[in-house]
Amino acid sequence: MRVSGIFVVTGAGEAAMLRDSLPPLQAQVDELVVVANGPGSRPEPLPAGVQLVENGRALGFSANVNKGIAASTGEYVVISNPDAIPEPGCVPELVDFADAHPRCGVAGPKMLNPDGTLQASRRSFPTIGGTIVRRTPLRSLFPPLRWQKRHYLLDAPTDAPMQVDTMLGAFLLMRRAMLEEIGGWDSGYKLYVEDIDLNYRAMKAGWERWWVPGAIVRHEYQAVIDKHYFTRRNLWHAHAMLRFLRKHPERLFALR
Repeated sequence: MRVSGIFVVTGAGEAAMLRDSLPPLQAQVDELVVVANGPGSRPEPLPAGVQLVENGRALGFSANVNKGIAASTGEYVVISNPDAIPEPGCVPELVDFADAHPRCGVAGPKMLNPDGTLQASRRSFPTIGGTIVRRTPLRSLFPPLRWQKRHYLLDAPTDAPMQVDTMLGAFLLMRRAMLEEIGGWDSGYKLYVEDIDLNYRAMKAGWERWWVPGAIVRHEYQAVIDKHYFTRRNLWHAHAMLRFLRKHPERLFALR
């Protein structure tokens, strides 16, 4: 088995999104697993050939990804959000690139917004100062995409593969050997920062992370915590960032 695909679905809204995103991914992988995270998350009807893993109660995103990984067998594993739609040839492009780069543990596509503009999916690892600006009302005074271009790699070339620190977890191809070495995703994260943690641990273990523009995914980035402050989701993000700093305290000294 070469490539396994995984969707984590929470709620009826995300289950409905699979009508658009499941067929194009299923056409590009050898097996597909849908993890239905709690009541109302099962897609209906379930397409033929799709393996369903159902949770009796909702779990955190990372715990669900790990359940999908455990239920699959591919040499490579693709995790995809229900609102991420890969264009034809996307997954084969990522696999070919990873095959040609044996230390590539994570490969991510060029992600496009619904209007066709480039999505800021490739990033440097976060810093304390930058995170405070992005997650507080300071964001209104210092819009991140204008003031944190280095974090979002906005001035970097977009026409060639590039080694990066981290990428959005909305669509990633991961080498199973890397996942087994670093222990998979950290199920201690409820939501947010788990993709940064995965890439950071991959980096520590000597695995490369590559952004591959020849692979294209269209993604309607919800960015819920970028639109409101002091909500439950913002609290989840704060807890996740504190967990990340407890695990990797050296990031406390990364000020820029």
